[in-house]
Amino acid sequence: MSDLKIIVQKYGGSSVATPERIKAVAERIKGYVANGYSVVVVVSAMGKTTDGLIKLAGEISAAPNRREMDMLLATGEQVSIALLAMALQEVGVDAISYTGSQVKMMTDGNFSNAKINSIATERLEGSLRQGKVVIVAGFQGIDADENITTLGRGGSDTSAVALATVLKTRDCEIYTDVDGVYTADPRIIANPKKLNEISYDEMLELARLGAKVLHSRSVEFAKKFNIRLHVRSSFNYEEGTIVMPREEMMEKFVISGVTHKMNQAKVTIRDIPDRPGIAASLFGRLAENKISVDMIVQSTGKDGIASISFTIEKDDLKKTLGICESMKSEMGGTQVDSKDDIAVVSAVGVGMISSYGVAARMFRVLAEHGVNIEMIATSEIGISCVIDTKYIELAIKIIHKEFIE
Repeated sequence: MSDLKIIVQKYGGSSVATPERIKAVAERIKGYVANGYSVVVVVSAMGKTTDGLIKLAGEISAAPNRREMDMLLATGEQVSIALLAMALQEVGVDAISYTGSQVKMMTDGNFSNAKINSIATERLEGSLRQGKVVIVAGFQGIDADENITTLGRGGSDTSAVALATVLKTRDCEIYTDVDGVYTADPRIIANPKKLNEISYDEMLELARLGAKVLHSRSVEFAKKFNIRLHVRSSFNYEEGTIVMPREEMMEKFVISGVTHKMNQAKVTIRDIPDRPGIAASLFGRLAENKISVDMIVQSTGKDGIASISFTIEKDDLKKTLGICESMKSEMGGTQVDSKDDIAVVSAVGVGMISSYGVAARMFRVLAEHGVNIEMIATSEIGISCVIDTKYIELAIKIIHKEFIE
C-alpha cells in the first residue's frame, strides 16, 4: 500500500451528532479525496446514542449481561457509518462502510473492555484500491468465537490508531469538539494556550491525571507504533495539536499542562507494623476486587509502626472501607480513616527533566494561597498534589499562572 497516500481519520460522537454534522464531515472528507488521499474513516455513534442505549438496557435489567451489552452498544456505530457512507455518495464520493467484524478486527474476549489482537487488511486494501473511502465502525471488534466485543472508553480512538498501524501510515487525525490540546481546562482558565505539539509521554500523563481529550490506550498504541496523532476540531478547519515522539518536538516547555481529577477519596490505615508483606496483602486484596489505586504514601514512625494512605475513585470508597476494616486486625492496624472531599491537581511537562526547582515553585505558590497539600506523587514529567476539593479551581489557576501565563 506504499503507493497510496493513506490517512486515517476518526470522528467522535459530537462530530456526527446530527444529519447536518454528518454532511459537514462528508464535505471535509471530500476535500481530502480531491487532494489525492486514500481515506479510512473511523466513526463513533451519533451524539449521546451510546448513553441512551445504556439507559435503555438499565430499564430492562439491573445487571445486564456483558456480552449482550456489547451486542447492543455496537449498533450505535453501525448507524453512523451507514449514514456517513450515504452522505459521501450524495456528494459524489464513492464510499463503503464496514463493521468491526467485517474487517476482522480481532480482539480478546473481555466484553466491554476488549483489547485488539489483529486486523485483517485485505478487504480494506481492496476497497482503497478501488478508490473508495472506507468507513469503519469504531469501538468494536469480534473475538475468536465471533462474539461482538467493544473496546471500552476511548475505543474509537484506539480503533483509528490500530488501523493506521496495520495500513502502515503515520497520519491519524482525531476529530472532536475541541480544536486541540490546551494547557488547562477552558472552563476554568479563561484563555488557556493551545499546544501546537505535545509528546506521547505528556499526553499519557495528562490523560492518566484527568484530561479527557484522548484516551490513554490510544496514545499508548500510537507511541508503540510511532503514529502521529493530530487532534482537531470537526467544527472548523484550524490546525490542532500533534501528539508525537518527544525527540521530534520543536518546543519543550517546563510545564505543558495543568490538569485535575475530581471524585477522589483518600483512605488511611493507621498503626500497622512496618514489616514485609503488609502492603502486598492490602493492595493485592484491593486488586482482586477490581479497585484501582492511584497515589500511595507510606509513613513510618518510631518503634516500627507505619501508616498507609492511598487514593481511589470515590465510587469505590464503600467497598474499599469494607475491605480495609476486614483486614485491619490481620494487619495489626488500629484505625481506618477516610476523606471523600479531595481532588488531585497535577502539572505535566517534559521540560521538568532538565529544570530544577519545579516542585518547590509549585508547593510555594500553593502555600502562599493557603492551599494545604495532603499527599504528593511525582514522575519524571509530572507532579501531583492531593488537596481539598474546595481549592481545586484556585490551585489550577495559580499553578497555570506561575508556569504558563
